[in-house]
Amino acid sequence: MGSTSAENSNTEGVGRRDLIKRSAALGLISVPTMSFLSACASSDSGSGDKAKAGKKTTKNPLGVNETAPLAVVIFDGGFGTKYATDANAQYKTAYPKAKVNFHATQKIQSELQPKFNGGTPPDLIDNSGAQQMDMGVLVGKKQLTDLTPLLDAPSIDDPSKKVRDTLRPGIVEMGQFDGAPVWIMYYAYTVYGVWYSQTALDKLDATYPETWDAMLALCEKAKKKGIAGWTYAGKYPYYLPFSLYPFIAKIGGREVLDKIDNLEPNAWKDPAVKSAFEAYYELYKKGYILQGTPGIDHIQSQTAWAKGKALFIPNGSWVENESANVIPKDFNLAVSGPTGLDSSDKMPFGTIWASGGEPFIVPAKANNPEGGMEQLRIMLSEASSKNFTSQVKSLTAYNGGTDGITLTPGLKSGVAALDKAGTNVVNPRLQDWYVKLQKEQIGVAGLGEMMAGRLTPAEAIKKIQGYADAAAKDQSIKHYKHQ
Repeated sequence: MGSTSAENSNTEGVGRRDLIKRSAALGLISVPTMSFLSACASSDSGSGDKAKAGKKTTKNPLGVNETAPLAVVIFDGGFGTKYATDANAQYKTAYPKAKVNFHATQKIQSELQPKFNGGTPPDLIDNSGAQQMDMGVLVGKKQLTDLTPLLDAPSIDDPSKKVRDTLRPGIVEMGQFDGAPVWIMYYAYTVYGVWYSQTALDKLDATYPETWDAMLALCEKAKKKGIAGWTYAGKYPYYLPFSLYPFIAKIGGREVLDKIDNLEPNAWKDPAVKSAFEAYYELYKKGYILQGTPGIDHIQSQTAWAKGKALFIPNGSWVENESANVIPKDFNLAVSGPTGLDSSDKMPFGTIWASGGEPFIVPAKANNPEGGMEQLRIMLSEASSKNFTSQVKSLTAYNGGTDGITLTPGLKSGVAALDKAGTNVVNPRLQDWYVKLQKEQIGVAGLGEMMAGRLTPAEAIKKIQGYADAAAKDQSIKHYKHQ
């Protein structure tokens, strides 16, 4: 899997690197877990007999069969489902003879894997949440439809532009595995980072810390006022890397993340990984993590944070919508890229992780794949994009869609964070290449155990490197690498 990275185990850094000599490793994330409400009633989704494609016309560039039913399954999480049902209504307007079968659930894998295996999957799926089906496996088993026809179709707003030309940078590439075909359309555009209340920082007469020494000093100041520095989703510790992963890139450069994604030998032993984990472990050691955090889930941690019990939480931009009922009106929600280590960091302050979220797929054995792609084409219009952003306080893959919308504090801060980052945006791929590795092994078994104090950083590095090495050798899974 690519070139072997050097051990570099004794590389001396400067500043804080000389002070921190513990070993550590980083866990990767999954596409957001969001909320765990009960699923809606189940629905049948596909007969196994492909509908005949319709005639391609200017109004129907994908050749949708106007009478074929359309089965859509949406993950019912932090973004809710209204944006999707609104888009379904537009499909019905365009194709009045088609029956749209809509189903919302959180049990994506347990409900849909049997349908994939039985050859009766729905036509369009939002493959997200804790029960996300493994993208790498679906692609490797040739179970998805290539979305290139959608990307090359004229956009709804401007037929002279292809859909692909209306999307944010990086969205098309995210849907690719080893080159050309595009298997996934990430609909949301998520800004990951450290979320906080500007009001809370103002009360402490503080600004967001740019170096780790400043972060520790601020956490100590907060502790004296009875406020924890940090909390996180202890039951789902793969939320931690929303800030930790770009922290590693900031320290050592984006190539460190590429080596990790490529499952290169000793990638986790890179000095930047070691420094980042040691820094986060220091938060635990110094008592700056909210008491009880390892035992709480994402909703509980977000609620405690919103109530002012902790200053910082690693999260994605869906948090503004998901926590809207607990965030006070005067909270002044803000997000930042990770605090750096010191002045020798390879990337500037403002480096952030931002990428597509809410991965939509059209199964290869869908009854109406043209309809599934047409529904996505509707969703990627300016009107649908604005509707989504207005409803759920998040950007979409459509490059625009904020004109005329009053941006909420978190969304406004997210846009500002992207502006500050400029080209210093990172996008780790383990989240869609190796779901089990990054979620269960690196996230829960490695990072979660370390942050709960049950593993030292050195032990966590060794354990995580072992998991990565095993994944690299596992011939039952398809392997991917940065091109």
